[in-house]
Formats: sequence, C-alpha cells, structure tokens
Amino acid sequence: MGRLPAIPEDSALARLFGQARVQEEATWFSLPGGQTLFAAGDLSEQLFFLRVGRLGAFRHEPGHEIQFLGVIRPGEPAGEMSLIANAPHSADVVALRDSEIIAVPRDVFFEACEAEPDVMIELAKLMMLRSRQAVMRGTTGEPSVFGFVPMGQCGGLRALVEKVAVEIAALDYKVTTIGSEAQSAPTEWFSDVERTHDFVLYVAEIDDGGWRQVVARQVDRLFRVGRGDRKPPKPDPVVVAPTPLQAANLVDLILIQPPDIDRPQGSEAWMDAAKPARLFHVRREEAADIQRVARILTGQSVGLVLSGGGARAYAHVGAVQALRDRGVPIDFVGGVSMGAIIAAGVAMGWDEPEMERRIREAFVDTSPLDDIAIPLLAMTHGIKVNERLAHHFGEVNIADLWLPFFCLSSNLTTGAYQMHRRGLLRKALRATISLPGIMPPATDDNNVLVDGAVMKNFPTDVMRMSQLGPIVGVDVTGGRSITADDVARPASVWRWIWSGQWRKGPPIVSLLMRAATVSTSRDLAAARDATDMLVLPDTNKIEIRDFSAFDPAVAEGFRAMNEALDKIQRPVQALRRRLNLAEQAAMKSAGGMLR
Repeated sequence: MGRLPAIPEDSALARLFGQARVQEEATWFSLPGGQTLFAAGDLSEQLFFLRVGRLGAFRHEPGHEIQFLGVIRPGEPAGEMSLIANAPHSADVVALRDSEIIAVPRDVFFEACEAEPDVMIELAKLMMLRSRQAVMRGTTGEPSVFGFVPMGQCGGLRALVEKVAVEIAALDYKVTTIGSEAQSAPTEWFSDVERTHDFVLYVAEIDDGGWRQVVARQVDRLFRVGRGDRKPPKPDPVVVAPTPLQAANLVDLILIQPPDIDRPQGSEAWMDAAKPARLFHVRREEAADIQRVARILTGQSVGLVLSGGGARAYAHVGAVQALRDRGVPIDFVGGVSMGAIIAAGVAMGWDEPEMERRIREAFVDTSPLDDIAIPLLAMTHGIKVNERLAHHFGEVNIADLWLPFFCLSSNLTTGAYQMHRRGLLRKALRATISLPGIMPPATDDNNVLVDGAVMKNFPTDVMRMSQLGPIVGVDVTGGRSITADDVARPASVWRWIWSGQWRKGPPIVSLLMRAATVSTSRDLAAARDATDMLVLPDTNKIEIRDFSAFDPAVAEGFRAMNEALDKIQRPVQALRRRLNLAEQAAMKSAGGMLR
C-alpha cells in the first residue's frame, strides 16, 4: 500500500500503517470530486485517511445556510471523533477534488492502537485542535488553495492574480501562482506543490477551456472574475457547470471595475449569472483593493458588526472614525437596526464628514419619528423615514456597494431572522429599522418584516459565516436599561408638547425600543464570544430615543474603540493570523501544538 506521503516517517501513524494487519485489511480507493465520503448521521465503521486530494467538511442545520467547517488535507484523518466515540458522524465530508482514500476498519484500527498507543495521543491532539477551532468559530482546516477563472473577456487575469500573490507574500507567506502550464501534471504533483506552499493560486484565462475545468476541481475555493462595467456573458458550460464547491457555497465573484467610477452598477445581473456566495469589487490599479483580496484569502480580512440600539447607535460613527484613524482596514460590514444604517454608510464609501452630514440630516436635525399617526399599525406613519432613506441611499443596490454588506430584519411570518444581502439597499434598511409599534412593518412579498433587533441584535455569528478573518463587534446595548423615570407620565401634557419633548415620542417609545432591542443573556454571550475584539461604549447617559444626542454618543464610540485598540498586542487584521509553514515546522520541532 505504501505510507501516507504527508505523515512524518517517525510518527505513530506512519508506524501504524507499517503493521502487517493494517496493510492487509485497509482498503485504498478513489473518490471522485463531488462524491460524499460519509454523511451526517451515518454510522462510523471505518477510520479514513486522505492520501491525495482534498476533502471538505460541512454541516447543514435546518433553517440555516450550509456551514463550511474546513478542509482535510493529505495525511489527515476523517471521522476520527465519531469512530472513537462510537457515535454517528456529525457532518458531511465531501471530496472537493479527485481524491485517494485509505480506509481502516474499526476493529483493525483499535487492535493496531494497542501495539502503537501513541496513535491515540496524536489523534487526541488533532481532535483538541479541531474542537478548539470550532469553539472559536474558526475552521478545522483553513482554505489555502484558490482558483481564479474568467467569466467572459476580463483581460489578463493572471496579471491580476500575480498582484494578489505579491500582497500575500508581503504578509510573510510562501505563495505560488500556477496557470495552464500544469494542465498535464499528475494528481500527486498538485499535492506536492500544495504541501510546500502556504497558498497556491491557480489561474485560467478565457481560452484555457480544459484547464478551467481542472482548476474548478483542484481548489478549496473558486473565484469567478468578470468585468463589472460590462453585462455578464451568456452562460458558459465550463463556468456554470455544477461543482462540489458551488453546492457548498464556496464559489465567489470578483468584478473588476474601472478606476474612476463613483460606484459599481449592474452587479445584480452578474450575481444572477454566477450565483456566488460572496461578491467583491476590485478597481483596476487600486492597490487597496488587491490588498483586501489578499487579506480575504489569508484569513486576515476584518469584519465589522454594529448592533442596534436607537440613538445609542450613534456611537458606531465614532467607532468607525477611530478604526480609520488607526489604519485598520474594514473589509466586511454588517449590522442591525440603526447599526445597519451606519454600516451601510461605510459600505457606500462615506468618509467621516459625509457620514456625519448625512446622519445629522436624516436623524439629528429633525426627528424622523414625529409624523404621528392614529396607532392602527404603529405610532408613526413612517413616511419621513422612507423619504430620508430614499434621499441618502437612493436606488443603490446592495450588490453595488464597495464592501460586502448585510443587515437583518425579523420575519414575523416565518418566525426567523431574514438576511438582506441583495436587492434595494433602502428597502433592506427600512425593514431592519422598523421598530414594532413605532413604525409600520415592511413587507416582502407576503412576509411581514420588523426591526432585526427583535430576533438578533448583534449578528457576529452571521458575519462569521461570511469570512474567516477577525471580527470587530461594537455593541451599544450594554448601557443602563430604562427605569421607571424613563416611562413616567409627563406631569403636564401641554408643557411636554410646548417644550418640544414630544418630538422624541412619548415615553412609550422608550419602552417599545428597549423591548425590541433586549437580548437574552445567553444569546448576547454567544454573540460576544464570536468577536475577536469586542467594543462596549458606555451609553448609560444616552437615552435610547434621544436622537439629538449625536455628539456625546460619537465621542464615546471614538473613545471606546481607541481604548480597545490600545489593549491588543498586534494589528487587528492579524488577530487570527495563521502560522506559515516555517512557523508550523518550528513549533512541531519544539514539541508545541498548533493553534
């Protein structure tokens, strides 16, 4: 049978495979790309080792998107936890490319371990590592092999990919770019290249038809690349053919944009054609965009999540300003309720002066909630909010934002949160800020949507599904909750009206807003655990409905973010930095365990 090529000769696993019984009883078979090795719920009767190729582990929970748990590389086992625990498999394991598998029957494996007990120690270390990474919302094996294929004529794709490789090398990783010159290489050649480099970038040009098919079957994640200033091409069988990566939401889209445009346009049509998991815009000759792609590939992209919280969410403006002042890149943004408004401004590309001007115009200078209505559906008509969203966000689609963006609303029809990653931006924002009882709900087909904070006010776990890099979360819900004073009946209704306090809304507004944004301690703890840097502005002195309290809230967000940045020992983007091959070898030789 031969030994597994990726296992050191002096390891316990290598010695186990040298035993005569294992040599006789183990089977060696090929698993074509896209085929399932085992599915969640299957009984565990064998321990599998990957000899050549790549496997992907996935979990699919009802009502949620498929969760990519990570890749399994040559020399690594699959199904070890279930075998040792004598329990059904908890995830699906699928061949991401043509692979060769060695299967050892359960009884043969345990008998061999009696003669080589160090095998259990090695597997225990691996299981501890994988479990710890799962708890940290990481992956059991981070993607390191990426493919880039064109959609239509995008011109010199390899030159673009080589620029990305230069930026990856600048992050202290060993990287190589490979094109159609490797089309006839044997399967083991690919494994050797991938084993000796931290990252491998495979790239195909428009006329590399056969090589494009190889690339689509040879990578952990695939990027389709098109010209954003053109219409998407007619369906190409090579591009749109179903692949294991497509089924697992591991195919992304990059749209190359002209350097001088204000904002992309027509991206929705590209998403319809490519059906990507994620969309990225890259301006030609824009170094910052190339660096962003490099961070995304290496797990150093920064995701920013902003919670809801009424007027307290103004603190997010100061937090964003502090990040920019300190040179921290923002690569993904998401939020809920008022946090989504600020996040959308970041994704629109608003700088600090524009952000402040627009937020003041929309919410601070005059109240958007003073169009009082007879409370049949809500206390306000919501007309002023609609007008202001239209004025500041226009007809922009989410797909045409410079940064990947999402926001959440609460779907009262289905009883689950609804994610908005496509469609008209102002329509999504209208849904996510529709506080029940204060504003009329939004509708989507036959679904009734209200403020996202009702079901998930701090969606860091949703951000984790989109990217592997560090997450910065800013939560403004930790301030003092409302007290009896906040909901006390005004001593004089006429004096309350004459003073202008009515523009904040009656005290019931505080009650409704707080009720809509409160989270259970369990949900809040889980959300905060998913962040790599948690920022908690002190919003005790800011009343949740006081939309005039812009300046103190911004100042507090700025202070809190700077304080959090001062506490970390390395750049934010490096908080989840993976070790390169040289560092891994050094740790192994020192007897350490990889993080």
